[in-house]
Amino acid sequence: MRTSDVDILIVPGWSSSGPDHWQSRWERTLKTARRVEQENWVEPECEAWVGRIIESAVQSTRPVVLVAHSLGVAAVAHMAQRIPKGFVSGAFLVAPADVDNASAWPETEGLILDGAASGFAPVPLARLPFPSVLVASSTDPYCGLERANALADAWGATLVEAGDAGHINGASGHGPWPEGVLRFGTFLSTLAE
Repeated sequence: MRTSDVDILIVPGWSSSGPDHWQSRWERTLKTARRVEQENWVEPECEAWVGRIIESAVQSTRPVVLVAHSLGVAAVAHMAQRIPKGFVSGAFLVAPADVDNASAWPETEGLILDGAASGFAPVPLARLPFPSVLVASSTDPYCGLERANALADAWGATLVEAGDAGHINGASGHGPWPEGVLRFGTFLSTLAE
């Protein structure tokens, strides 16, 4: 598959993705990409986020490929257990947020997430019903590489180690993220038409 063959649903994490974030750049440059908008980006509720992802997928006219970052990855793991089979063709998951250990996260824009209270924890560990790639960094303050490896294993995702890449966002220097574009293109080429 190519980008023109699919509906790319951008699933940002907590507080959304700012204008320089690679997800926002992809949304602007990939013609078939659109953001899954959430009602509340700073006080996330898992059920509401999952509902919006499912709604966006069901309304799509082409095969759906999810592109999730951070807390969006946890939302996709929850959504995968509820969406009817066949609505999602694949998921490109980047810098997962370890919601089960949210108390160890650094403060984010003056906010602290309670994984259990928001409904994101515990994160589902069931195999995802669609092909997926999980890109993880060895220096991500929101999820250690060992935990990312365990998540990829549980979900049946192919793990791609990004090295010393922080949270793979604008703050870690991943605005354009050309390596991500190449990796995403490679992932798309593996999906059945």
